[in-house]
Formats: sequence, structure tokens, C-alpha cells
Amino acid sequence: MKRQLKSGQRGISFVGLLIVGGVLVFAGVILAQATPTFFEFLSVQKAANKATAGSTVAEVRSIFDKAAQIDDIKAVTGKDLEIGKEGDKVVVSFAYSREIHIGGPAYLLLKYSGKTK
Repeated sequence: MKRQLKSGQRGISFVGLLIVGGVLVFAGVILAQATPTFFEFLSVQKAANKATAGSTVAEVRSIFDKAAQIDDIKAVTGKDLEIGKEGDKVVVSFAYSREIHIGGPAYLLLKYSGKTK
């Protein structure tokens, strides 16, 4: 019976561990900055759904602005909404973008758009 010795070590080196750790930290920082913008999008969607209770354009914008004031929405105002009708239902749509500074001249651009059902 012959025994074969393993000549190389298995696992990750210290430099490899540093690189993987750096990538994970970078991704975590970006995710931590992007998460609030996603929650703001959910708030805008909720306010737009509330605004469909209005029957006129001015009323829809007023309802949206009141909901935006309560939820502290700064990305979209009632003036930015596109309001229309599909059949007998009021449809509110919106679109906006948010920039996240990564470093130096680099930015991450997140584009959000939504439409009520």
C-alpha cells in the first residue's frame, strides 16, 4: 500500500482572503447606500396608490403631496406625476433617478419608475 502525500495546501491564502473581504465590504457599503432609495421607491408607490382616490388631476396631486409629506418623500412631488385614465380608473405613473457616489468621479445611477394598477 502506497501512501500519497499531498504536496500542496488547500484553502484560501491571506491575500485572497483580503481581496474577498474587500469586495464584500465594498458591496456592503453600496448596498447600505442603495437600500434607503428602494424604501423611498416603495413609499412613492404607496403614495401614488393613495392618490388614485382623487377624481381630478389637482385632487390627485394634492393627495399625493399630503402622503409625500407624511412619508417624507423628497424624490417626487405631485407636479412630477403623470396622471391619466384607463377606462374608469385613474392611473398615476412616475419616474425618477437617484445617484450614489462611489468614489472620485464614479457614481451608481438607479432609475426608478412605477405605475398604479
